[in-house]
Amino acid sequence: MARNVEFNEEEAIEKAMEVFWEKGYSAASMRDLTTAMKINSSSLYNTIGDKHALFVKCIKHYTQSHMELARKRAQAARSPLNAIINLLNDSVNDIINKANSCMIIKTTFEIANDDEEILGILKYNGDSTYQLIDSLLQKAKQQGELAADVEPAILSDYLISLITGWHESYILHQDPQRIKQMAKFVIRQLSQ
Repeated sequence: MARNVEFNEEEAIEKAMEVFWEKGYSAASMRDLTTAMKINSSSLYNTIGDKHALFVKCIKHYTQSHMELARKRAQAARSPLNAIINLLNDSVNDIINKANSCMIIKTTFEIANDDEEILGILKYNGDSTYQLIDSLLQKAKQQGELAADVEPAILSDYLISLITGWHESYILHQDPQRIKQMAKFVIRQLSQ
């Protein structure tokens, strides 16, 4: 009988998240996960549960930490428009400098259509992202940083779609300049 070991769950979740991020849910084996987490499978089953329960914890951790960072960056910005520009630039940096694509996008296309729990987590994250961007755009409009005819709700959806498209473009073309140029174009349009 395998001996259970004590472990730091948050560190283990981080390590498992890296495996899921690199391989995706389907390709990540329990051996991959437990090796990365430096625990045995019985410890995993006894504390977290099965592979799906672990993935749920990982995707929740990823979305929550991602949103927390975005909110902190927005609060630290000089203005609402500057916060949006920082968000766009942060997205570009993540896309071109991180080895793996966005875990949210990867998960959306891999399993969200077939997994209600994961779909719910991703939808909540998407709604939270939309609300953050929309509130920043509304403030920017109120402060005169955006034209009076700008519709923050539509622009919020547009920016989220752009960022998602940039991820796809980078996966297909591996062209950092292309992503940077698209971001510069959008930022120029916002700043007029």
